[in-house]
Amino acid sequence: MKTNYGNWISTPMMKTLVAIAAVLYVLTVLYAVIYDRVTAPFFILAILAGIATIVVLYMYYCRRVFDFEGGGLMRRIHAYLLDQLPWDGLGRALDVGCGSGALTIATAKRFPLAEVQGIDYWPPMWNYGQAQCESNAAAEGVSERCAFQHGDAAKLDFPDNYFDAVVSNFVFHEVRTQKDKFMLVEEALRVLKKGGAFALHDTFGNRDMYGDMDVFVAYLKEQGIADVSYIPNTERNIEMPPAVRFMLRGVGMLYGTK
Repeated sequence: MKTNYGNWISTPMMKTLVAIAAVLYVLTVLYAVIYDRVTAPFFILAILAGIATIVVLYMYYCRRVFDFEGGGLMRRIHAYLLDQLPWDGLGRALDVGCGSGALTIATAKRFPLAEVQGIDYWPPMWNYGQAQCESNAAAEGVSERCAFQHGDAAKLDFPDNYFDAVVSNFVFHEVRTQKDKFMLVEEALRVLKKGGAFALHDTFGNRDMYGDMDVFVAYLKEQGIADVSYIPNTERNIEMPPAVRFMLRGVGMLYGTK
C-alpha cells in the first residue's frame, strides 16, 4: 500500500495559477488581433502574463521541494517540529489541522506508545480527507494508534485538559472561522493537560496577523503556561533551498509545557 500525502502547495492552487497565466496570454493575443496594433495595454497584459508565468514556475519548483516523494522538505519540517516537542510519548496527542495525516502519522512513529488524534476541516481546496488519512496511517503501520475526524481548530470538540501533547503545523493562518489567530493557540492549549507538551508551528512572524510575539508569550505565561518558548524564523534552522526559504520567511514555533 502506497501513501498519498498530497502537497502543501495543492493541485487546485496550481491549476488556478496556470489558469490565470493562460487567461492573461489569451487576452494579450486577443488585444493584438482585435485592435491590430501594439500599444500600452498590450505591453501591460504581456508583462502580467510573464509575471504570472514566473509565479507558476516558482510555485511548481517549491511544490517539488515540499513533496514527500520528491524533495522531502515537509518531512524535514515535521521532524524539526517533533524535535522541539518536550514529551515522553506516553498518552494521547492531538494534531490540529492534520491535512493528509502526515504529521499525525509522524508523531505516532516518533512516539510508538502514543495514541494520536488528527482533526481537520478538510476544505475542498486542499484535496485532503479522512479516508486519505486513514489509508496513509494503514500504509505506515500505525492505523491502530491513529484516529481522524472532522473538526474546527477554532472550536475543538474535546474537553479541557484531555490531551498529553498538542502539535500543529502551518494551520492557524488558514483558519477562516476565527480571525484572532491567538485565540486558536489558546484553544489548542485548552485541551492540553496541565504539564502536557505542545509545539505549534505557523506564520507567527507575520505582524499584521499576530502582532508582537514577545507580548503574546508574556501573556501565556501570565495565564499559567508553565514553560513557553518562541523560536522565530524557523526556516533558517531547516535544510531547504534559498528560493523556498524566501516563501517560508517569518514562520516560527511556540513550544513548551502547560
